[in-house]
Amino acid sequence: MNIQTALEQGTRILADAAVSAPRLTAEVLLSHAIGCDRTWLYAHSTDELKELWWIHYGRYLNERLNGKPTQYITKKQEFYGREFAVSPDVLIPRPETEHVVEAALERLGGIDGLIVDAGTGSGAIAITLALESGRRAIGTDISAAAVGVAEKNRVALNAAAVSFVACDLISAVADHSVAVLASNPPYVPETDKTVLQKEVRDFEPEVALYGGGDGLQIYQRLIADARRVLIPGGWIIMEVAYNSDVAVRAMLQATFTDVEMRSDLAGLPRVVLAKLL
Repeated sequence: MNIQTALEQGTRILADAAVSAPRLTAEVLLSHAIGCDRTWLYAHSTDELKELWWIHYGRYLNERLNGKPTQYITKKQEFYGREFAVSPDVLIPRPETEHVVEAALERLGGIDGLIVDAGTGSGAIAITLALESGRRAIGTDISAAAVGVAEKNRVALNAAAVSFVACDLISAVADHSVAVLASNPPYVPETDKTVLQKEVRDFEPEVALYGGGDGLQIYQRLIADARRVLIPGGWIIMEVAYNSDVAVRAMLQATFTDVEMRSDLAGLPRVVLAKLL
């Protein structure tokens, strides 16, 4: 069997199982099995598939058919142009979360203080903001295992200005020290477990997904403590669920100013910003 045939067979198997983007997934999994990039596959499409490659490829296809996300198979995900290591201990970074980074970078100009990423997971937000801005950042997570993944990414990406701490939200952050508090908090209502995609429900960490019965619990706690850590003129910037924007906006308007809701490329509410007077 050559590489082209292996790709075609993998694509057909994934398509028959209704796996999204079957051709791309087959390419990514075969590249991972061989240890090459996707362009190499096309330059060597007639090469014979080595037995070891076939064994790994078959295992990866089976894992994907059983619902395991491709990123947990390859152990990596791109975010803001950088490759981050991921594991089932952390949420897989989504492209939509890049809107949080963009908003935070806009608000960092002209204000001194720390960047804090609450619920950092893989460290994607904290590391990206530090590298893009040249500022110091702290990432926090209640999961020590997640902090371990974030630290691995910090070293791999040479993000010396970033540090990570295991704590509950921002409980370990010093008072009045933060210029921008960013977060992609858990916001899925626990009642939605049964309707989540299998890839999310069965494989991504619950602590990073669920925000209580209504999905608002973490927002409430984070907003309540944000006033303690932010400096005057500091910003809180959070990702929101498509159906939580009104409630989160109302929480912020009670104590913050300049509250703004931004939409993603699909036109759905995605990021909320608010300023501390």
